[in-house]
Amino acid sequence: MHRINSLKHLALLGALKRPVKISSSEFTKYTFTSSKTAARTLKQLEEEGLIKRSIIPEGQMISITDEGRIWLEREYSDYRHIFCGDEKKVELYGNVITGLGEGQYYIAQEGYRSQFEEKLDFVPYPGTLNVRLTDHSADVQKNRSLKNMIQISGFTNGQRTFGSCNCYFVEVEGIPGAVVTPERSHYPHDLLEIISPVHLRETLDLKDGDEVKITIEDRSACE
Repeated sequence: MHRINSLKHLALLGALKRPVKISSSEFTKYTFTSSKTAARTLKQLEEEGLIKRSIIPEGQMISITDEGRIWLEREYSDYRHIFCGDEKKVELYGNVITGLGEGQYYIAQEGYRSQFEEKLDFVPYPGTLNVRLTDHSADVQKNRSLKNMIQISGFTNGQRTFGSCNCYFVEVEGIPGAVVTPERSHYPHDLLEIISPVHLRETLDLKDGDEVKITIEDRSACE
C-alpha cells in the first residue's frame, strides 16, 4: 500500500516527466508516515525498479521508471473500472510467450485470411503474438462480457476442415490488432493470440517475458 501511494504522490510532484528533488523527511508530508518509513519505502521502490534516484547534498533526485508508470496505469485502470461501469476500453497486461508455431499456418489459410480482411479491415501478418495474461488481467478478462464479437466461419479447403473462431478488436501498445479465440471449450482464458497488420514482435522489439499492455476496444461505441 505504501508503495503505490508513494508512487502516486511522486507522480503528482512531476516525477513521471522529470526528476524531482525531495528528501525523505519532506516526503513524509505527502505520505503521512515517519521519515524512517518514507526512506524505507523509497529504497524499496528503487530496488524493485519502480523509481530511479540519485543522492545529492540537498536530498535526492527521483524519477519514475517505465515499470513504475505501468504500476500507476494498472491502478488507474482499476479505479476507472470501479467508477466507470460504462467504460469503452479495458486495459489488460500480460507477458509475451512462444506459441506452438501454428499461427503462421492457420493465418495464411485463404479461408481465414479473406474473412479477416473483410470483417477486420486489415490483412494480418502471417503469425500471432501470444500473450499470457497476469492473474489480475485474466480475472478481468474472464468476468467481463464481450459484446461485438466477430465470428469467423469454419471452412474446408478440400483436404481438411478448419474450425470457426471469434475475434474482437484490441490495441497492443497502441498498435491495432485483434484477439483470435478458437471455438473450443478447453482454450485457456489467460492466453491471448493476437493478429495485426504488422509483425508485432519485430515492430515493438518484443522477446519472451516482456510485458505488454493490451487495450480492448469496443468498436460499437464509435459507430
